[in-house]
Amino acid sequence: MAAAVRAGGAHRGFISVTRRSSHSSTALKPQYDAVIIGAGHNGLIASAYLQKGGLKTAVLERRHVLGGAAVSEEIVPGFHFSRASYLLSLLRPHIYQDLELKKHGLKVYMRDPYSFTPMLEDGVRGRPPRSLTLGADLAKTQQEIGKFSEKDAKVYADFLSYLERLACAIHPLLDAPPVDIPGLTQGSLRKKISALRSLKPLVKSGLKLGKNIPDFYELVTAPVMKVLNRWFESEPLRATLATDSVIGANTSPNNPGSGYVLLHHVMGELEKEKGAWGYVEGGMGGVSQSIALSARSLGADIFTNRDVEQVLIGQDGSAKGVVLTDGTEVHSKAVLSNATPYITFKQLTPQDALPEAFITAVDQIDYTSPVTKINVAVDKLPNFLAAPNSADGKPGPHHQCSIHLNCESVEVLEEAYREGLQGRPSSRPMIEMTIPSVLDPTLAPPGCHVVSLFIQFTPYLLEGRRAWTDEDRERFADTALDWVERYAPGFKKSIVGKDILTPADLERVFGLTGGNIFHGSMSLDQLYLARPLPSVADYRSPVKGLYLCGSGSHPGGGVMGAAGWNSALKVLADFKRL
Repeated sequence: MAAAVRAGGAHRGFISVTRRSSHSSTALKPQYDAVIIGAGHNGLIASAYLQKGGLKTAVLERRHVLGGAAVSEEIVPGFHFSRASYLLSLLRPHIYQDLELKKHGLKVYMRDPYSFTPMLEDGVRGRPPRSLTLGADLAKTQQEIGKFSEKDAKVYADFLSYLERLACAIHPLLDAPPVDIPGLTQGSLRKKISALRSLKPLVKSGLKLGKNIPDFYELVTAPVMKVLNRWFESEPLRATLATDSVIGANTSPNNPGSGYVLLHHVMGELEKEKGAWGYVEGGMGGVSQSIALSARSLGADIFTNRDVEQVLIGQDGSAKGVVLTDGTEVHSKAVLSNATPYITFKQLTPQDALPEAFITAVDQIDYTSPVTKINVAVDKLPNFLAAPNSADGKPGPHHQCSIHLNCESVEVLEEAYREGLQGRPSSRPMIEMTIPSVLDPTLAPPGCHVVSLFIQFTPYLLEGRRAWTDEDRERFADTALDWVERYAPGFKKSIVGKDILTPADLERVFGLTGGNIFHGSMSLDQLYLARPLPSVADYRSPVKGLYLCGSGSHPGGGVMGAAGWNSALKVLADFKRL
């Protein structure tokens, strides 16, 4: 999840340093086989595979820290945050193995249970308010669901099997580029026959789905509530599951296509456990550091504080390298952009090198984001009314979960969405709260914790026209923190520092156009053959030698590393033909 940001004006005075040095002692060379713009996880993974394929590769990151949205930063002294992306799951297993990430320092804390939804209600006969906890232990989970509906508890296992059947069938599509339509329809017979290989993943997925194809079609096209209402009757369970259909997306559980976002978030794998999500030791920067160490061990040159100003275009119209903001030119036969398609084609590529119709199409890509991320440092463990802390003050099982606040009913989510559509930050926002320091002691001083609040729905511009001010940020943060306080009294008094990141902040700091964590909406019109546009779905751009390698291309944001892997294969195939 995705899942990024620097502090704006409201955060001045906090420090921002990395856990480990990201700087390379290697000097930047004037010539490489391939140059990658941006050291997000996809760019780093692409560099590793290009090096494995024999291409001398450089990665140029404009910030002081590697990782794009998957970074760890010390925003408040002594507290280390995953500033943007905050959970790991969708890192492709073959990449994990190929790049030996465990050997290079990647350590993950698995979460079980993984979901906790407390109710805002009065307890009965002196008991705490009710809550819903979901985990890997099916019997315990069914017992939890049974507090709200025995019928739902009985069918929950069947629902999980239903989702797993559909999610597993998608895996072949994640690890391969989309079908090569130009290859199948244009050029020589030999080229068309060669392009037939691109059909294999699609056929494999179809065969895996088999009789489940109608179920798959319904889930990815329908409102997720159409599916959830058929399975379940209890509001807390339906609302909790519905959060995965809108997380990071400017949509409602009652909007068509929200079912795909749900599927997108359950098709991951971690430590061979399907659908699992975990905390990375040291924060999400630990993922990026392990990938960078692997790539460097293969010979890649990786640099921070190298801001690319423009792609160099030769007289023949092909990419010839990049020029940095300080005027340094780095020449190469291939340029891969880990930036969003908008930044790649509207800011980094000379406009006269691109067809006018293509530029117009780039302008139509949807980057709408509803997300504000607030990182909070606290001096004591949050104490929830629905699950009071033990006398010894040790974290309970629920503290390691994704904690869903304001998620008791789907109508609460709907109202938050409607307010966002009207250009107003939600007055009762959907909040996904995580406390990774309950499992990872390296993140905060003893007795203290780091808290991540992933919040929806907030507009990029207030009332559709006005930029956020420092006062606006603080006002909305107060609203969100007031809601946390209602579930966990004493939370606000425990705060020792915070970092507020609106959609505009996410864009400014991390280059996430519109603040969209996926590098573009994960709507059906921007997936697979149409991601980011039908004409560039195969990672190649209209400029020969210029490729996309980021989450703006297939299979999209959140599927960690797949775009980097797939784009590297395209580059290596093109080099082979030279």
